[in-house]
Amino acid sequence: MLLQPVVLSGGSGTRLWPLSREAYPKQFLPLTSQHTMLQETVRRLDGLGQEHPRRAIGLVDPVVVCNEAHRFLVAEQFRLMGRQTAAVILEPKGRNTAPALTLAALAATRGGADPVLLVMPADHTIRNESAFRAAVADGFSLALEGAVVTFGIVPSTPEVGYGYIRQGEPYPFAGAEGRAYHLRGFVEKPDVETAQGYLASGEYLWNSGIFILKASVWLTLIQRFRPDIAQATTDAYAQGHETGQFFLLDAGAFAACPSDSIDYAVMEHIAGEAADVPMAIVIPLDVGWSDVGAWSALWAVREQDAAGNVLDGDAFVHDSCNNLLIARHRMVAAVGVNDLIVVETPDAVLVARKDRAQDVKAVTQFLEREHRDEFRHHQRVHRPWGSYESIGHGSRYQVKRLSVKPGESLSLQMHHHRAEHWVVVSGTARVTCDDKTFLLTENQSTYIPVGSRHRLENPGAIALEIIEVQSGSYLGEDDIVRFEDAYDRGAKEGC
Repeated sequence: MLLQPVVLSGGSGTRLWPLSREAYPKQFLPLTSQHTMLQETVRRLDGLGQEHPRRAIGLVDPVVVCNEAHRFLVAEQFRLMGRQTAAVILEPKGRNTAPALTLAALAATRGGADPVLLVMPADHTIRNESAFRAAVADGFSLALEGAVVTFGIVPSTPEVGYGYIRQGEPYPFAGAEGRAYHLRGFVEKPDVETAQGYLASGEYLWNSGIFILKASVWLTLIQRFRPDIAQATTDAYAQGHETGQFFLLDAGAFAACPSDSIDYAVMEHIAGEAADVPMAIVIPLDVGWSDVGAWSALWAVREQDAAGNVLDGDAFVHDSCNNLLIARHRMVAAVGVNDLIVVETPDAVLVARKDRAQDVKAVTQFLEREHRDEFRHHQRVHRPWGSYESIGHGSRYQVKRLSVKPGESLSLQMHHHRAEHWVVVSGTARVTCDDKTFLLTENQSTYIPVGSRHRLENPGAIALEIIEVQSGSYLGEDDIVRFEDAYDRGAKEGC
């Protein structure tokens, strides 16, 4: 029987600002290891079939559901791992986890298959991956029996930032590595006193947002309890189309889809003693799990020095303890301070008390309200062909550093309001300017007049580095007319 991972990669990244941005959220960052959180989510299943061969688990390539704007980031993450996806489903707009899982189930059952789906957020961390795989194997066995299984995290503190799961009587099943319980219900994020009671009772677990069930079971349940979601997602999928390695939903049909979570849409309806629904089971996990939902949570899961400091990058502390210092561009030094978060990036610095980490949202709300670019982008902006970075600007001019990956190219395009000067720093450039195509090598340059059709390509085997000087009356990324594009992008996506 096949196990189909479903990776939900819809996060917006605001709680770990400034390292995480709307256009480059935390699942694409290497926060807890050399691999990004999305890559860790996929990699932690490695060895599942070998460790538990008696269950005959056939692990297949994952289905990824992500924001349309993040599609090239997802593709690059898998390329760097040397992995494939079964499908990358692009949401024109986020609609929460219930529609996302429904889309994944529709993709997984296309052609008549009915795999077991392991549903995982892309931005969680788990320390004991072997124990996690053992629990997944148990959940797989239960899902084959028709059960709907969720995983609850054994709580270590009276956490008020998580929802909770109430477990019922033990559920025995053959070949179990661990324990399983009937699922009695879900409860919202509690106050401190209530959370302390949950912890003392031993009956409650943190809600991890990880599920395992057969695709057909989910489609039946969503049709029964939320037929409006089932209909809208089915229409959006049926009217969608493949574009390269991605599946693009019909935007109009998906806009009609209500937003709801897996818990609210289905799980709350099947928890308890209902006899006419599939078994709802919870498996406890004690595996060093965290959703890394705030800077304080990242501090808790990272390796600390003897004084409790976490130092990442060119950081130094003296007579300080229990701090998180992240330096991405310059040296960061802390003297005589405790319990601080300091995060430095090329265009923004965050300083906060560790116990106020959740209040970072006040910063991102301000940036979004003021339409500040620091909300959406880093100074270095990623594109499917590579990246660009603004290194200087003023009245009527802007200077950028472009890096084009080997074999990639920018679109054939034109600008109404700006001219461009290109200087090759390293690599080889193939330049198209109106009816001319020519090569440039290191230290050579060219001029692209206003209104000229032009394209920049890297035909070489190493990265092409370009300094681009823009001059004109308007320098916005939306001043672009795109004639040809290998990545099927619209003008709103910039260069």
